[in-house]
Amino acid sequence: MVRIQFLKGHGTENDFVLLPDPGATLDLTAARVRVLCDRRAGLGADGVLRVVPAKAVEDRPSDVPEDQWFMDYRNGDGSIAEMCGNGVRVFARYLVDAGLVGEREFAIGTRAGVRTVTVGDQVTVGMGRARVTGSSLATVGGASVAGVAVHVGNPHLVCVLEDADKLASLDLTTPPAYDPDVFPDGVNVEFVVVEAPDRLRMRVHERGVGETRSCGTGTVAAVTGVLYGRGEHSGAATVDIPGGQVRVTVEPEASTLSGPAVFVARGELDQAWWEGIGE
Repeated sequence: MVRIQFLKGHGTENDFVLLPDPGATLDLTAARVRVLCDRRAGLGADGVLRVVPAKAVEDRPSDVPEDQWFMDYRNGDGSIAEMCGNGVRVFARYLVDAGLVGEREFAIGTRAGVRTVTVGDQVTVGMGRARVTGSSLATVGGASVAGVAVHVGNPHLVCVLEDADKLASLDLTTPPAYDPDVFPDGVNVEFVVVEAPDRLRMRVHERGVGETRSCGTGTVAAVTGVLYGRGEHSGAATVDIPGGQVRVTVEPEASTLSGPAVFVARGELDQAWWEGIGE
């Protein structure tokens, strides 16, 4: 009988089930992801991180070497996602803690390409280039809000609000409506208040998950979108999200995200439970 190990961790309370799979033997179906992430029927999480050799991932990008560790990330609804900034931090912390890498600075493969990480008290991730791709609208609570479309390996729509009261009063239990012609694969929607030139406050609705306590790529998108609105292409800001605080830097061709990565539990999945989850 194959023993299926798991860890539970979070980055600014964006939480994940991490599944070590060095032999690439786990049959991680969408149904299994959904049940794992269910907060009553499973372990509960916003997503699943599978730790697998890049050579075993058929749809890895061409720039990801075979000998890297690959973050096979799944949203809570079972769908595959390109990138997760908070997930990368948790993933990197695991690789160091488990002795799977020998350095504190190394590269990880993701479906958005290679991401460099530095693991210390905080984990810093090179998030690549954040690209403004246009503008669009999000509709929440019957009201439409203008936003800036930003690509950070995955799609985002950054909507700046006037004040903290409007941010706090948003009802994100229902997904914000968006233009499917602009975002055919769905979109993460960030609602942002600028509290100071170098400090933002944000809430986010993630595609395939719902409102989460944090979104790493979303914080990078938020800083990028706010800078774009000022006519600027470089800058840094602290971003406060419901789950904590991160630091983001943005340059024309690169960005970084720094924040915590914490493990809270580890154990073994029940084999009969795992095998009993249907398609």
